[in-house]
Amino acid sequence: MIREKELSTIPGLLALPVLLGLLGFSGYTMVRAFAAHDLIFGFGWGLVAVVSLISLFGFFVVNPNQGRVLQLFGGYVGTCRAEGLRWANPFYTKRRISLRIRNFESGHLKVNDSDGNPIDIAAIVVWKVVDTAEACFEVDDYENYLKVQSEAAVRNLATRYPYDTHEEGQISLRGSTAAVAKDLRAEVHERLAKAGVEVIEARLSHLAYAPEIAAAMLQRQQAGAIIAARTRIVDGAVGMVEMALQRLSSKNIVTLDEERKAAMVSNLLVVLCGERAAQPVVNTGTIYQ
Repeated sequence: MIREKELSTIPGLLALPVLLGLLGFSGYTMVRAFAAHDLIFGFGWGLVAVVSLISLFGFFVVNPNQGRVLQLFGGYVGTCRAEGLRWANPFYTKRRISLRIRNFESGHLKVNDSDGNPIDIAAIVVWKVVDTAEACFEVDDYENYLKVQSEAAVRNLATRYPYDTHEEGQISLRGSTAAVAKDLRAEVHERLAKAGVEVIEARLSHLAYAPEIAAAMLQRQQAGAIIAARTRIVDGAVGMVEMALQRLSSKNIVTLDEERKAAMVSNLLVVLCGERAAQPVVNTGTIYQ
């Protein structure tokens, strides 16, 4: 595995006047030598002028948050991250690699969740290159590699969790956004580490049932919500009825036989659990009439 190594380069503002001065002096001396018919001396300074001219192609610019990967005849030499005008061997090939933080948003993917329900899901991945050598040489195209692996991670994540759940403590795609985002980031980072990419953040940007089942799942969610609400209402009503009977018995307000207790429990449950307000009926006789 190829790891990044920093290469020291010469500041361009220092090398530029030296090379220009050497080129001008060697050119002037060469002309004087040929004018004096000193061919050996002229060819010697001519060679110096050619070398100086070729050396001018060694200048390159490194912008902020940018790296230059340098290669010599196919071999990796090093990476220059020093900003500004720099100079290195003119035979080096110099490839730009951005070190800035970038976003990638996947397309809407149709995947089955852990319950087998088809859903539409998409994610945003915030990333940056941290190792330029791995990004250049470990994968063919690190940006395309990031796209493919991020979408694969999103698909894999969707199959591990249900879209929604009414059970407390169970992780779902819709109800546990923080836990799902943490899991997604860990998986994407693991896949992209070999390409020299660090994943800063990953989160879902779109989540919905697939259109063909959206209406049916909406009815299911509504039914589940109604059942959950009714369960809480019944639990509360039973507790209130129990408390009422205990209070009436402990304070000796009225003595009820089992039949009348059953009637009272039935009436209280109807009042407490009914969807509409109960209409009271006033009994002007005894409780046995």
